[in-house]
Amino acid sequence: MSRPITILAIAICALIWGTTWFAITLQLGVVDPIVSIVWRFGLAAVVLFAFCALTRRPLRLTRAQHLAALGQGAFVFAVSYGFVYAAEERVASAVVAVIFAALAFVNLILFRVLERQKAAAGAWQGAILGVCGVAVLSFGQLSGAGVSAGVAPVLGVVFALIAVLASAFGNWFAWRGQQAGAPVMAATAWAMAYGTAMVAVYGFATGVEWRIEPTPAYILSLLHLSLFGSVIAFGLYFTLARQRGYALASYISALTPPIAVIMSVLFEGAHVGVTMLIGLILVLGGQVLLIRAPKA
Repeated sequence: MSRPITILAIAICALIWGTTWFAITLQLGVVDPIVSIVWRFGLAAVVLFAFCALTRRPLRLTRAQHLAALGQGAFVFAVSYGFVYAAEERVASAVVAVIFAALAFVNLILFRVLERQKAAAGAWQGAILGVCGVAVLSFGQLSGAGVSAGVAPVLGVVFALIAVLASAFGNWFAWRGQQAGAPVMAATAWAMAYGTAMVAVYGFATGVEWRIEPTPAYILSLLHLSLFGSVIAFGLYFTLARQRGYALASYISALTPPIAVIMSVLFEGAHVGVTMLIGLILVLGGQVLLIRAPKA
């Protein structure tokens, strides 16, 4: 990609994901979150497979590429989003979005530990600053919940942090697929299919009710999450990550939280308190350092 195309792709992806955090809240309620995840990524996988077939992109993967897609699907589209939906049942979508900004920092650490990939000093400074921001936000969310709120906010923050960690491992498996030579669109389609199958098996095992809520809010949010939030955004993300590197591809997570906060304030009645503001500023400051840091 040329620089202008890269910037445009980052902006599109950030705008889409900035709105999906609120769109997820429209999926909660009547339909079990497990079912909503299956509908979302099942539809997205079908669209991606169809896109690859229509554009004559290769869909066959080798054994190593399938194993990488299996791990990517398990951690990104099954474990991570299972905890994302559970987190948004307990805390505001803006809180989950800002916590998820820590993904770039966790990627940095994970790739350093598992693959010995080195990063510049500025990247580590940004990582530390960002982690401090997430810690401030999490502490403010928990301390401000009050006794009457019970353990729900605590679980919401914990679930969001688990989702971040799972996504980082999913990114590592996506990187392994890249090293094995897997085409990005085919690998993403197979990963979504594998993740959907795992969530579906869990749903059948736990006896969830398979249904769709026939309301405009649910249907439109499902289409937005499937087509824009999954097909387009993840296609752009994994394409950008292959060119920028999974550990340092942080433009998207730098732009997503402010959009998510605006959506949460407008539609969820969320209040931007001092701790959320400080946490957001620290996260964005860390992202700026991470973006500006040269590759080692």
